[in-house]
Amino acid sequence: MASDFPIYKTLTLEVIDNIAHITLSRPEQLNSMITEFWEELPACVSAIDAESAARVIVLSSSGKHFSAGMDLSVFKNMSASFNGEPARRAEASRRHILKLQDAFNALEECRIPVLAAVQGGAIGGAVDMLCACDCRYSTKDAYFCIKETSLGMTADVGTLQRLPHLMSQGVVRELAYTGRNMSADEALSHGFINQVFDDHDSMLKGVFKIAAHIAINSPMAVAGCKEMLNYARDNKVSESLNYMATWQSGMLQMPDVQEAMQAGQEKRHPVFEPLRKK
Repeated sequence: MASDFPIYKTLTLEVIDNIAHITLSRPEQLNSMITEFWEELPACVSAIDAESAARVIVLSSSGKHFSAGMDLSVFKNMSASFNGEPARRAEASRRHILKLQDAFNALEECRIPVLAAVQGGAIGGAVDMLCACDCRYSTKDAYFCIKETSLGMTADVGTLQRLPHLMSQGVVRELAYTGRNMSADEALSHGFINQVFDDHDSMLKGVFKIAAHIAINSPMAVAGCKEMLNYARDNKVSESLNYMATWQSGMLQMPDVQEAMQAGQEKRHPVFEPLRKK
């Protein structure tokens, strides 16, 4: 299936057994996020979702570090745009930031779970990206940094909006105000990551085991879980319960339930239809 996708400059894609593996593939440059990355990542994720090519996405990287965040070339392009009539410059800047935000919104908005596997440093924009994933795992040498503050700017691609839903407000504010590193153990203790592994190989093995467990389940049920959890995060309990009832009245059908029950009785893995292509 991955052969049907284009060749990317900043990442690679492999799809096996209903698991799509996206790997950031610029290790010599610390997987920094150049202009092409901001276009390729959302295009890749959206294509996987639209084609119903997988039931889970594993997002990892190659090299010593997960990602150094925004590449300097992108900052230079932004700096060069600070000219001309102020209102029009500001309007163009706003549209540019919204486009960057959309790159990570794609992770949150796709119908399937995204599991991130982190080694080494996850800096600046990398934290924004991780916050948009469903689950995060790391090696024991990993660290996380809201670096933008140290660079004289406010993080603007999702960290400040999503991280307070994943960790306590006080810790998030400390990390944002100081720009200090948060170790893997600290991230685990605060619930930002699910599990810490000894090394990269054991991490990928563990994450793919979790992904395989997810992929066995009904893709409709899993998509419903993601939809409801995201909605509940952003809305009141009463509104979320009402949406849940409406969703279930249409999406809860018997074929997947019957197959799951029968597979359990026969002690085999269930077989479900994929989600419809978009």
